Amino acid sequence: MMSQPLADGPITVLVVEDDVATRRALCLGIKKEPALKLLAALDCVKSALDWLLHQPVDVLLVDLGLPDGSGIDIIRFCADRHPSCNIMVITTSSDQGSVVDSIEAGASGYVLKDAGPLDIGRALMELHAGGSPISPVIARKVLARMRDGNKADGAVRAENAPGGQKVFLTRREATILDLIARGDSYCEVARELALSVGTVQTHIKNIYDKLSVHSRGAAVYEAHRRGLLQMDQLKSRP
Repeated sequence: MMSQPLADGPITVLVVEDDVATRRALCLGIKKEPALKLLAALDCVKSALDWLLHQPVDVLLVDLGLPDGSGIDIIRFCADRHPSCNIMVITTSSDQGSVVDSIEAGASGYVLKDAGPLDIGRALMELHAGGSPISPVIARKVLARMRDGNKADGAVRAENAPGGQKVFLTRREATILDLIARGDSYCEVARELALSVGTVQTHIKNIYDKLSVHSRGAAVYEAHRRGLLQMDQLKSRP
């Protein structure tokens, strides 16, 4: 049975999904729930960032693989500009890097499109109420990361940063940093890690921000100085 609309108004929702059929299905599921109000359904990073720049929303439902970049950019922007917004990822990507990066950017829920039937209205209301809707396979990955700690999938950090400050990189960021230090182009990195070029560029921007640099050469130099690179990673490709 569907719930009644909330006394203080419906929960507003923004959907960002580029697949037409999936976007339509999500919108229909949201519109069926009286407690939810669909504000917009967008299909790319740029339109989502422009929309969020001017309007708040209670719940953001976002795909990661978008035609002009990564949904993680949208998550990060939304979490920064609208900290009270609850964010849920809906995607086909179950790799641990995407999961961890999404959670670190600000997502509280993560469901897979192919994980079986999803009551999207119920999931979004659970998210808004403080829950964390998450597909079982994703939950296992998060638990595995917690068990392994920093030994296998945790942050890579530099102990010798100036002023006693430490720089923390996710494992994905550390891998990309090693590859660009080796001399790989963004396209080569994307191909090797099975990511979009936009996603690689997002990670590199985050690396630059963390290292306080503005170029590949400066990033490699600073990362090496801080102990974030292995010497053999600096060798050119054969």
